[in-house]
Amino acid sequence: MLVKTFGSAVYGVEAITITIEVSVTGGQHTFVVGLPDNAVKESIQRVESAIKSNGHYMPRTKLVVNLAPADIRKSGSAFDLPIAIGVLGATEQIENPDDIKDYVIMGELSLDGSIQPIKGALPIAIQARKENFKGLIVPKQNAREAAMVNNLDVFGVSHINEVIDFFKNKNSLQPVTINTREEFFSTQYDFDLDFTDVKGQENIKRALEIAAAGGHNAILIGPPGAGKTMLAKRLPTILPPLTLHEALETTKIHSVAGKLPENATLIAKRPFRSPHHTVSDAALVGGGGIPQPGEISLAHNGVLFLDELPEFKRTVLEVMRQPMEERKVTISRAKIAIDFPASFMLIASMNPCPCGYYNHPEKECTCAPGTVQKYLNKISGPLLDRIDLHVEVTPVAFSELSSQQQGENSSDIRNRVITAREKQAERFQLTPGIYANAQMSSKLLKQICTIDTTGQNLLKAAMEKLNLSARAYDRILKVARTIADLSTCEEIKTEHLAEAIQYRSLDREGWAG
Repeated sequence: MLVKTFGSAVYGVEAITITIEVSVTGGQHTFVVGLPDNAVKESIQRVESAIKSNGHYMPRTKLVVNLAPADIRKSGSAFDLPIAIGVLGATEQIENPDDIKDYVIMGELSLDGSIQPIKGALPIAIQARKENFKGLIVPKQNAREAAMVNNLDVFGVSHINEVIDFFKNKNSLQPVTINTREEFFSTQYDFDLDFTDVKGQENIKRALEIAAAGGHNAILIGPPGAGKTMLAKRLPTILPPLTLHEALETTKIHSVAGKLPENATLIAKRPFRSPHHTVSDAALVGGGGIPQPGEISLAHNGVLFLDELPEFKRTVLEVMRQPMEERKVTISRAKIAIDFPASFMLIASMNPCPCGYYNHPEKECTCAPGTVQKYLNKISGPLLDRIDLHVEVTPVAFSELSSQQQGENSSDIRNRVITAREKQAERFQLTPGIYANAQMSSKLLKQICTIDTTGQNLLKAAMEKLNLSARAYDRILKVARTIADLSTCEEIKTEHLAEAIQYRSLDREGWAG
């Protein structure tokens, strides 16, 4: 007898429906065909044990399992459950196998029949709704994640017997229902960190506010213990809240990577990813035999923080250059090319030299002549070209550390950032794909970032006297536009340009001695 069940395979951040055809006929041996990997081939042993452990029988005749379309490689253990249900239907241990075709079924089986969680439940649910399936059966740990998709019945199960009884009509599983909007909006501002904890460093807080308001990349340069990492970790608390569309995009990526917590729904807060400096190229940008998202994609719509930037391998840093411009990364293999979104803010930190005390107001740098420049040269010019704000972080004085005065809290800063982003959204509403000043093209820059004669003279003098490079010109204008937005000014004024110019430390000739 031939029975069809339906599963789903995730490629990139999208899912493809897979038809699992199970045929039981006269003969011998078991065959799994349709480009399965080893995990799928091994599913027969898990399926057989789960079926027998629960009082059912496994056919001793010829068993053929075909995963169609047969030209797409299938990977992972999530096909265990649909194969098991197909076997029970083909051997008539489920009386109404025709009902099975109305559902997408996914889950990994243990030997006793219990069901383990899977990756990518959200894109699977989206695809199931798109193809008008009646419902989706997934492990209970993934049910809330999949239930975010409306107009689709999602059933969470923890044992194969629940699925068998469901198709035998012995019990009625209740679909999982969640109030997505209520859960999403209730946790958007639930942060453990806050800028009110930061003593002093007002100029650094101002720089991070500008970065957040315009979506600019930034690098923090300063001695050990000056507060670079502490400040960077608080950046997500002042970013505008995720929209529902952004939250869905972000959740899909984390779902595919298996990074969602158990029983999670939508990701409500912007992600903050901080990979160690030993990270590999593939771990940072994504890769693998069947490509998986890397750290830059997991930071989509959020922040990628690279602590001690010069300690990262140069090849790792260079692979970020194209994704930073295009805001996506394409992973190509012989038979498949997959796009992962990668629209993130890059925040980096570094010591000014190997000993960490170059330009320190009190401690003397012990590095040999030329070492500081050599250390800085570990970061390539093209990568620095994509960083808008170079911020020098100085140590905090004891008087500021011991002060009982509270700093400005994240909520107040975030409100100013949201107001500035709303102005930018209005400005770029007719330009698809651009949402912040940092994303402006050269053409838009000429139209939007116009400055008067006084501003032109200031910018000219700065480039000549401070020996700023030509590549700093566009970045200064973009940052000045953001500063003007924060000041609710329609025009870029001289004071906005002056503030933007000071954030180009590493472009100054002779900065490193």
